Amino acid sequence: MVVPTKGSRAHYRQVRLIALVVLLCLAAAFIFGTSIYWRRQAAEQVWQEAAETLAVQTEILSGVLDKYRMVPPLLSRQSDIIALFPDPGENPISPRRAREKAEEIAGLSGAKEVIFLLPDMTLLAAARNIYNGRAPGAEPLTEAASHGILGRQAVSLDSPDRAYAFASDVRRNGKFVGVVIAYIGFEGIEATWSLTTAPVFITDEDNVIILTNQQQWRHRSMTEVLTNALVQKKYVNLERNLPLLGWQLHVLADQAPARRTGITAGGVAALLSVLAGAAVLLYLSRRERLERQTRRDKAQALRLERIVRDRTRALSLTNDELSHEVEERKQAEEKLTQAQAELIQTAKLAVLGQMAATLSHEMNQPLAAMRTYADNATRFLDLSRVGDARAALGRISAMVDRMAELSGALLSFSRRPGTEKRPVSLGSVLEEALILVRPRAKKAGVSLKVAEGVGNLALLGGRVRLSQIVVNLVNNAVDALRDTSNPEVVIGAHREEDQIVLTISDNGPGIPNELHERIFEPFFTTKPHGEGVGVGLSIVYNIVQDFGGSIRLVDREGPGCTFEIRLQAAEQAAVAAAN
Repeated sequence: MVVPTKGSRAHYRQVRLIALVVLLCLAAAFIFGTSIYWRRQAAEQVWQEAAETLAVQTEILSGVLDKYRMVPPLLSRQSDIIALFPDPGENPISPRRAREKAEEIAGLSGAKEVIFLLPDMTLLAAARNIYNGRAPGAEPLTEAASHGILGRQAVSLDSPDRAYAFASDVRRNGKFVGVVIAYIGFEGIEATWSLTTAPVFITDEDNVIILTNQQQWRHRSMTEVLTNALVQKKYVNLERNLPLLGWQLHVLADQAPARRTGITAGGVAALLSVLAGAAVLLYLSRRERLERQTRRDKAQALRLERIVRDRTRALSLTNDELSHEVEERKQAEEKLTQAQAELIQTAKLAVLGQMAATLSHEMNQPLAAMRTYADNATRFLDLSRVGDARAALGRISAMVDRMAELSGALLSFSRRPGTEKRPVSLGSVLEEALILVRPRAKKAGVSLKVAEGVGNLALLGGRVRLSQIVVNLVNNAVDALRDTSNPEVVIGAHREEDQIVLTISDNGPGIPNELHERIFEPFFTTKPHGEGVGVGLSIVYNIVQDFGGSIRLVDREGPGCTFEIRLQAAEQAAVAAAN
C-alpha cells in the first residue's frame, strides 16, 4: 500500500478505514476458504474410512455365508445321512438317531440349527429345536431342493432371532426322500459390528433394517431412520448391494469430525487474520506519525506557501464535493432503476416458485406409481413373465402420458384458462385415483371404502384433473389419520337432479372450525413444519371452480371431516360417445 508523504489527519483516517474494510473482506474470504478446504479434506477422509468399513463388512458377511453354503450339499451325499430318511410313504427308521445326528452336525459346524425334513415338509429331526418343531422358510427351501437346486432363504422372524438358511436335497436311488437345512445365525456378525463406531445395518427388499449395530433401529424402516433430522445432519449414507441375498449393506459416515476440523481451521485462519490486520494498522499508524513529524518541521518555513495551498485546496475540495454530489445523484438514480428491475424479477421468481412447488407436489404420486411398476417389471422379467412385464411397462408409459397431461393442467391452472369439460365415468376416475393412493393408504394402515353404485355415475369434467381432486383429498385424509385407531376413508357419491355430489370422509381428528375459511388458501397447511407446502386443497378448489362446481367442508358432529364436491352430472351414454 502506497501512502503519500504529506497529508492531513483526516486523510489517514480515511486510509485506515479503507484498509480496515479491505482487511475484513480478505479475512472473511481467507477464513471461509480455509474452513471449507480443511472440512472437505476431513470429509473425504471420513468417506474413505466408511468405504473401507463397507468393503470389510461385505467380505465378512460373504465369508460367513460361504463357510456354511456347502454344508447341506456335503451332508446330503453322505450314506449315513441318507440312511436316516425313509422311502416315500414309510415311517422314519429312527427319529432319535436322526436327532442325534443333527445335534452332532450342529455342534461340529457351529450352525445355529440343523433340520432334517421329509418331502412333505414334515419335521424328521432338529438339532436344538429352537423353532419349536417348525422349519422357517421350509416351503421355498424344499421347492428349490426338490429340483436339485441349492436352496437359500433369509429367515427374519418377529423376534431378534434372525438367520439365513441353506438347503440341499437328499436322494436315494434317484428318488427325492428329504431335505437337509442348515440355519446360520447373525449374532456373531452383529457382535463384530458393535466394535465399529460407525452405524452399520442391512436392509431387506422392503427397506426394513434386519441387522444393525444400533439396537434401536432394528425392524424399523430405513426411510424412517434416514429421514430423522439428526441422522440427516450427522451422517452420510454409503451402501452396497448384496444381489445374491437381495439385501443392501449400509455404513453411515459421521460428519462431525469434518465439521470440527472446519471450525478449528477457521479459528486458526481468524487468528492469523487478526495478527495480519494488526500489523498493517501498526504500519499505517507509524507512517502517519512520521509524516506528521515531517510536516511540523517544515511548517514554519512553508507557512505562507501553505496558506496559498490551503485556499487552492479549499476551492478544489469544493469543486470535488460538487462533482461528488453529482456523481452520487447519478448513482442513486442507477440504483433506483436497478432496484425496480430486481423487484420485477423477484415477482417473476415468486410465481415460478409457486408453480415449481405445485408441480413437485402433484408429480410425486405418479412417480411413486411408476417406480412400483418398474420394480414389478424387473421382477416379472427375472421370472420370465414377459407378458406381465410388458403390461407393467405399458402402465408406466400410460403414467408418463398422465404426467404430461398433469403438467399441462398445472400450467393451465397457473394461467387460469378455461377448462375443457367432457362426459367422464366417475367409476373410472376413482379407479385411476385409487391406484395412486391405495399403496400409501395400505402402508399407513388406512382402510379405503367406495360406496356401491358410484361406478354407474357420470359427470362433466376432465379425467386427469378429476383424479387430482380425489388423490389430493384422500392423501390429506391418510395424513390426518396417522395417529387414529381403526382409520378409515369412505368415498361416496349420489345424484341430485343435474348434479353429482361426491363426498370423501374420514374418522380422523377433524379440522378446527376457526380454520374452515382458510383451508383452501394457497400455502396454508395444518401439517407440521416440513411435511407439506399447503397447495393441495388450493389446487382442488381451483379445479372444481374451473369445472363450474363447488367444494365445501361439511360441518359434522364428532371426530373426522367430510369434503363435499358438487359437479355437473352427465349420462353414461354420453361417456361412451365421448370416448
